[in-house]
Amino acid sequence: MTAEHSATDLGGLDAADYAEFMALAAEEGFDIDGDGLDGAELVRLPVLAVVGRPNVGKSTLVNRIIGRREAVVEDKPGVTRDRVTYEASWNGRRFKVVDTGGWEIDVLGIDAMVAAQAELGIEQADAVMFVVDATVGATDTDEALIKIIRRAGKPTVLCANKVDGPSTEAEAAYLWSLGLGEPYPVSALHGRGSGDLLDAVMDALPEAPPQTFGDAAPGGPRRVALIGRPNVGKSSLLNKVAGEERVVVNELAGTTRDPVDEMIELGGKTWKFVDTAGIRRRVHLTAGADFYASLRTSSALEKAEVAVVLIDASETLAEQDTRIISMAVEAGRAVVIAYNKWDQLDEERRYYLEREIERDLVQVQWAPRVNVSAKTGRHMEKLVPAIETALEGWETRIPTARLNAFLGELVAAHPHPIRGGKQPRVLFGTQAGSRPPRFVLFASGFLEAGYRRFIERRLREEFGFVGTPISISVRVREKRKKK
Repeated sequence: MTAEHSATDLGGLDAADYAEFMALAAEEGFDIDGDGLDGAELVRLPVLAVVGRPNVGKSTLVNRIIGRREAVVEDKPGVTRDRVTYEASWNGRRFKVVDTGGWEIDVLGIDAMVAAQAELGIEQADAVMFVVDATVGATDTDEALIKIIRRAGKPTVLCANKVDGPSTEAEAAYLWSLGLGEPYPVSALHGRGSGDLLDAVMDALPEAPPQTFGDAAPGGPRRVALIGRPNVGKSSLLNKVAGEERVVVNELAGTTRDPVDEMIELGGKTWKFVDTAGIRRRVHLTAGADFYASLRTSSALEKAEVAVVLIDASETLAEQDTRIISMAVEAGRAVVIAYNKWDQLDEERRYYLEREIERDLVQVQWAPRVNVSAKTGRHMEKLVPAIETALEGWETRIPTARLNAFLGELVAAHPHPIRGGKQPRVLFGTQAGSRPPRFVLFASGFLEAGYRRFIERRLREEFGFVGTPISISVRVREKRKKK
């Protein structure tokens, strides 16, 4: 743009204002009318399932392989419950690692569900890493799991874990008797022997197919995080949209601990849904696996594009519900509010729920609302349109000329109140970015919070921005020096 075009391009600014506007925009690093969107391509990576009985160090080994502390680890059995997928690389080759819960014989309840998820992980993997505690040796449970692995017919790498020094390598050698080939002595905790183990994994896994740009649209699948208090039905919702028992569901609150990713076809598109651990009321008072699960939930939210906040409609809205919504807003994610267990509501509860929403959620009236039942599937078809609407608002960008024309009319009709004998005035503005929309207003003085909220409300009325938080910051312009 040039100064000659300023009146048209920036909504009627004079040449001096235009020059100052462009100088300030360049100084702040704003991308005027750019889209700022990045893209990525999809490729199907080979999958390695890490299996074994409880407490042999599978999650510690997974963290060692991926090079970061991602999987929740605690020194007691049964911490991991779902199949959790992570991306890893070794010697320039990328692959996926699936951490599974501990497999046991003849268990009931939640333990049986965990074992079933581990068996599914074996079936869907390209290769299996079977982890044995070398300090204990092979047990009857290990022998029974080997039979399941052999039936699946997948290439298998035997990992003898907890070999912390040369003195325990002899114990690992006894595992040749399992008939799975060479046992690789490893210390997942200290990293000892992990390189040789990963070399063997690379030999077992197929090569990743070459990238073909026709496989998927640029940008990859949209990332949706399911968040909420414990036991509001996040895992049930994921299983319903996935059309299978993808994650463990149990009446026990806090069943999910690791964020679980699942690629799901809905509405003709592929989505990446992430089931997260329930966010408890006081995270700092939780301990062990629950504490780290809360941290992983926050991390999953940061990586998502849209947060579907589940609320138990059958119970009174809690302070924790509003806090979780605020958490998603502060993270700058698009937001959809899903009121689950709608099938359990009677007329009286519906009446009081509407009053609670009007009272407690007035600050997020812009968020799309869906009333669903993860158990029965009621109104699940409304979830994707709500997510798409929120993402559209999240990515909306207003041309600078149109924004300044709008601001000019708004300020003329509703000027800022006079304070201390002065009346600050909005001079011009720009949208500094999207995802979420961020606006910077250049003003002659400080704009009160109430007036900024007024501008936000009018921006929503004029341009939509459904389902997205909006950030408005103010730069006070220094007075021009008289020549």
